Amino acid sequence: MRPPEFPARLILLAALAGGCTAGQPPARPQDLRGPLLVHAVPRPGFVLQRDDRTPFDFRAETAGRLTFLFFGYTNCPDVCPLHLANLAFALRQLPADARARVRVVFVTTDPERDTPERLRSWLAQFDSSFVGVTGSAAAIGVALGSLGMPPAVREGELPNGGGYGMTHGAQLWAFTPDDSAHVIYPWGVKREDLASDVSKLTRMWPGR
Repeated sequence: MRPPEFPARLILLAALAGGCTAGQPPARPQDLRGPLLVHAVPRPGFVLQRDDRTPFDFRAETAGRLTFLFFGYTNCPDVCPLHLANLAFALRQLPADARARVRVVFVTTDPERDTPERLRSWLAQFDSSFVGVTGSAAAIGVALGSLGMPPAVREGELPNGGGYGMTHGAQLWAFTPDDSAHVIYPWGVKREDLASDVSKLTRMWPGR
């Protein structure tokens, strides 16, 4: 599956002030390896369903915490598993107390096949703490639109009997504790670069 082109307007660097925490070196946005957004994007407030079929309000459930958000599907042959594997690797590099403050939310773009049970078992291959959410195609479209992302589109059959594919946005959003996204990670980001950035993000935008 070939992911869509990444919006060029989101990739430009912004000159932002950094912060520091006692006992740690200053963390500056210009030291991040992921592309900074020209303008911070507020944490969206879409509501979908978690794997126990209870409502999941993204903004309320993740407020004030470093949260990685990705839209994809469990039958994805390349983009989704690689992004999640890289993210799981990056989080394993954190001390346990820091790791406990990070959330990862995966929104399926293929609710027809990605049942809550399927999401739970698939995500557990990467990290059992990853949260999978689903909903109607219309509700997922609203969630995508809240971030200016294009709708997911069903495409042709995958090779080796993998069923149909889905074209979907390939960026990994990083919402920092100030409830905004200042940086995103496109398809192809190296896991070492992601790991380097994760440890800095809460120190740059620690929230209110």
